[in-house]
Amino acid sequence: MGEQLSRRKFLAAGSAAGAAATAAIRVVEKPALLGGKPVRTEPFPSWPVMDATEEKALLEVLRSGKWFRGYGKNVDRFEEAYARMTGARYCLATANGTSALFISLNALGVAPGDEVIVPPYTFVATINVVLLMHAIPIFVDTDPETFQIDARKIEAAITDRTTAIIPVHIGGSAADLDTILAIARKHKLPVIEDACQAHLGEWRGKKLGTLGDTGCFSFQASKNLNSGEGGAILTSSEDIVERCYTFHNNGRSRRVTSYNFSYQSSGHNLRMTEFQAALLMAQMTRLEQQARTRDQNGQYLTSLLREIPGIEPARTYEGCTRNAYHLYMLRYRKEHFAGLPRAKFLKALRAEGIPASDGYRPLNREPFIKQTLSSRAFRAVCPPERLRQWEERNQCPENDRLCEEAVWFTQNMLLGTRRDMEQIAEAIRKIQAHASELAEV
Repeated sequence: MGEQLSRRKFLAAGSAAGAAATAAIRVVEKPALLGGKPVRTEPFPSWPVMDATEEKALLEVLRSGKWFRGYGKNVDRFEEAYARMTGARYCLATANGTSALFISLNALGVAPGDEVIVPPYTFVATINVVLLMHAIPIFVDTDPETFQIDARKIEAAITDRTTAIIPVHIGGSAADLDTILAIARKHKLPVIEDACQAHLGEWRGKKLGTLGDTGCFSFQASKNLNSGEGGAILTSSEDIVERCYTFHNNGRSRRVTSYNFSYQSSGHNLRMTEFQAALLMAQMTRLEQQARTRDQNGQYLTSLLREIPGIEPARTYEGCTRNAYHLYMLRYRKEHFAGLPRAKFLKALRAEGIPASDGYRPLNREPFIKQTLSSRAFRAVCPPERLRQWEERNQCPENDRLCEEAVWFTQNMLLGTRRDMEQIAEAIRKIQAHASELAEV
């Protein structure tokens, strides 16, 4: 018995010594930028994922000769399938996510000179569609912990000229919809959910894009559901979907045949093709499993990164019951990395085989917006004093700071293994251990 205890103590001591030696090796190992071995040399999973399913779908459309939605049935089938998958009452397929937003603004009656509340941390399309309506984007600052619009600041931005709110579920995580929808009801304002990055994301068990008056999606090449280009609008209103359909079909309603040249309103050609719809139906066969993998890996990566001082993964709101993880977003605090600038941190990460980017710039500060608002078209609908006040109203200091700290990983990186997530954390720990040396490179 005594011999067994002694042997156990000896083995335990040896294991502890081995673990300590391994930890020591990890700490002293040089980053790749300093001549060390990269954490990984294999690429992350590629995007898009495809096989014979997509090939068969596209060839069937090609051989049918019915490439336009007015002749084929694929767009109709996709609309039915996507509505069913999301729990929406109606779905309208569109040419892209930008057109989904543009159509929604038109259908909801946004007019020249109106104000539309938007976040400053988003892709430019969210703002461009407002300007295309000759309406004025009113920026509400970002909640830096979540990267989402700070819903607590929306009400203060509302005026008698406000006609819509566009919350963006950036990165696939939900904006604070409880607060946003309550404010919208109080002020009788429509909500257009920009869910272009949030396929199968959820708020309190309901799919994002189904809680506002409309929900808009993008199927552009980088998106979690991908047809190269494409988009969709979800709504529970028959009236809204019919107005959207008419506008996106050059002002012609569903009841008008291709050979009857009569029109119900002004409009645009923003239709989805049969090829896009067929590709989306094929891609949808993998969407749920891919979403589950991203969610599991995203949560695991967060558990690892929270242990590293100076790395702050984006927080989700309590009501966000599923993050779609189009982006994995975090804040990098250089004071915990010996003052290593974010640009050098990103360079060091890439050298370790971990691709990363610094994300959006402050959209409210883009010169083109002020130039657009100063154009002849806007001067015709807005008094000069109101345009002069715009810049003062649209300061977003929290977003300015976020844009200096943000780091992104793309959705395809979350389609790998748990080991891939561990390597991301390992690379960051290695950089942190040698941050002062890296600062000199």
